[in-house]
Amino acid sequence: MNPDKKIIVEELLDRVNGSPFVLVVDYTGMTVPEFNELRGRLREGGAECHVAKNSHMKRALEGAGQAGLEEVLRGQTAFITGEEDVCGAAKAVKNFAQEFSKPEVKAGLLDGEVLNEQQIKALADLPSRDVLLATLLGVINQPASMLARVLSEPGASLARVLKAKSEQE
Repeated sequence: MNPDKKIIVEELLDRVNGSPFVLVVDYTGMTVPEFNELRGRLREGGAECHVAKNSHMKRALEGAGQAGLEEVLRGQTAFITGEEDVCGAAKAVKNFAQEFSKPEVKAGLLDGEVLNEQQIKALADLPSRDVLLATLLGVINQPASMLARVLSEPGASLARVLKAKSEQE
């Protein structure tokens, strides 16, 4: 393999190995300003969008032990990776596509599992990671707060009865 191509494949391999997800989008018909706008929105969510030859990405995916995207690596393809939340990246792509009717999500990988277009759209509809964590914390905290209320109620009832009794006298 040509040394230049080898460097490109190694860089792509590093991106694939460093990211828990890879989203594959078809950017056919997008202008340079639109593509830059998409990259900016993805960057806000901790993701990056890169364009590479499909053959190079196939080699990088093979090197990472990831399979299942070979059939979607056709045409003008961009690859979205990130170190954080896949939902944020999927949401950015979905919102951008609603605004500009491009790019089209083809498929993706999440922790080694192949995702189809519908699964990626479902991820985009999920709340952000922070909202999910806050909801989980509320669910975990709820039994403890209910227990505290139940335990304090007999004392509070007794105090109300004593106060009412003292006010009668």
